Amino acid sequence: MSALLELDQLSIAFQNRNAVNELTLRIEPGESLGLVGESGSGKSVTALAILRLLDPAARMHGSIRFAGRDLLSLSSDEMRKIRGREISMIFQEPMTALNPVMPIGEQIAEAIRTHQPERSRREVRDAVIEAMTAVALPEPERRLGDYPHQFSGGQRQRILIAMAIVNRPRLLIADEPTTALDVTVQAQILDLLADLRERYSLAMLFISHDLAVVSQVADRVAVMRHGLLLEEGPKTAIFQSPQHAYTRSLLGAIPTLRTDKDRPLATLAGAAQTDGGEWRQYADGHWVRG
Repeated sequence: MSALLELDQLSIAFQNRNAVNELTLRIEPGESLGLVGESGSGKSVTALAILRLLDPAARMHGSIRFAGRDLLSLSSDEMRKIRGREISMIFQEPMTALNPVMPIGEQIAEAIRTHQPERSRREVRDAVIEAMTAVALPEPERRLGDYPHQFSGGQRQRILIAMAIVNRPRLLIADEPTTALDVTVQAQILDLLADLRERYSLAMLFISHDLAVVSQVADRVAVMRHGLLLEEGPKTAIFQSPQHAYTRSLLGAIPTLRTDKDRPLATLAGAAQTDGGEWRQYADGHWVRG
């Protein structure tokens, strides 16, 4: 099976600082890849590079191929046809991603009109209501004219998801979509994403620093630090048999009900244990650096 998304030796730099170093990843159609690592590891920069939303000052090398097309070689107009239609993104903070002075129905409708201008007003309205229903927003017809501040945090995240799926994309990028939510609402959003993946055969790149969340949504897991990919493989292999010191320290730092409250929390592996090393195959589909 050919990959839906394939990053090959992707490097991203800002002035004299490398943010991502020779990153190689692939996502198959319908697959969910969890990209994990601490803040500053290069996860969100990678997502923005896929969508070609980085500052023009960013220097990129390597390739980003989507459905066989090299996204880095496309013109701005060609990229706009893909962004939001074939590849969509759910951002971390709904209150900054949503326009506070535009009704949410209009914001979802705008996503449709941008890519399907031939659709009638009635067709657009029906599609908006269908998307709001799909993400379990209550009373969608009545709330089309409501503004973002009239919804709870979990409902605002559902609005962003509705905007992301309304054009039936093939790939959904979710950048820390549950970070600002309480545990109960977080679980609801994760269940919703799983349902949408199955319903629409979505492939997903799920970005998070929370390994517990990633374990619920990912088929495979890739671990990054300092712009380097350190380990990548099936979810079961990463969680049950981690091979890199940094992956082990990430898993060891997760507090559980058995964690001794009198002992300090575990710390992450130092830079000396995570930088450099050859990329090698440990087992079938399980790769590790060093």
